[in-house]
Amino acid sequence: MPERSVGWLGVLPLVVLAGALEAAGRAQAFNVALLPLPSAVLQRLGEILAAGAFLEPLLQTTALLFSAYAIASAIAVVTGLVVGRSQSAYRLLEPTLELLRPLPKPALLPPLMLLLGIGAAMKITIVGLAVFFPVFINTVQGVRGVEPVLVDLGRTFRLSRARTLAQIVLPAALPLIFTGMRIALGLGLIVVVIAEMLAGTGGLGYLVIDMQRMFRVVDMYAWLVILAVFGYCLNGLFVLVERRLLRWHPSGQSTT
Repeated sequence: MPERSVGWLGVLPLVVLAGALEAAGRAQAFNVALLPLPSAVLQRLGEILAAGAFLEPLLQTTALLFSAYAIASAIAVVTGLVVGRSQSAYRLLEPTLELLRPLPKPALLPPLMLLLGIGAAMKITIVGLAVFFPVFINTVQGVRGVEPVLVDLGRTFRLSRARTLAQIVLPAALPLIFTGMRIALGLGLIVVVIAEMLAGTGGLGYLVIDMQRMFRVVDMYAWLVILAVFGYCLNGLFVLVERRLLRWHPSGQSTT
């Protein structure tokens, strides 16, 4: 069976689930005031899309997410390259990083809100912390997994340490770096939504929690659908970019 046909089959469970919920709701098997009918959610979703009401909060969340994601990923890759190649840097930073890494990043929201307020600085910081560690860890592992023969080849051509990192180590570590970046993208989206819910200053997360507070349940579920589709599209876009940039590597070659 062609890959595209198999991909479309993935929608089937969602259709079956929506149909089952619709039938159960119309049979009064549950309280539709708390769990509305899928048809009502889809109708409200269509109204939101037709009015363009989703654009502003979507752009706010996207701008915040990508600002933090780009900054944190760049810092993580650079730091990971240095730590992966230098035992001294690893010994210096390892205790601090291992102390912060397992700490749930949403738990840092209260102190960050006290220190930075509820504006963009706080949100970028908390999302950046969530993004940093998956990218950093995978970068270190990717650098340490580079074949020594490749590094020796750079020495043979008398490449400087910086050129060896840029032209040999970094390309060889890219598959693992991209894996970390893909994981970090999902974590970043989760944390940015939580930050928007708590800060209450705009974005998709704020709208979801605001609709719940006003007991506009159908609207809440409609915004949840928008958020889910947004996350799905982000992942799909990342996979597409990864495949294009890693076409030379088996992990970036799509199967047929």
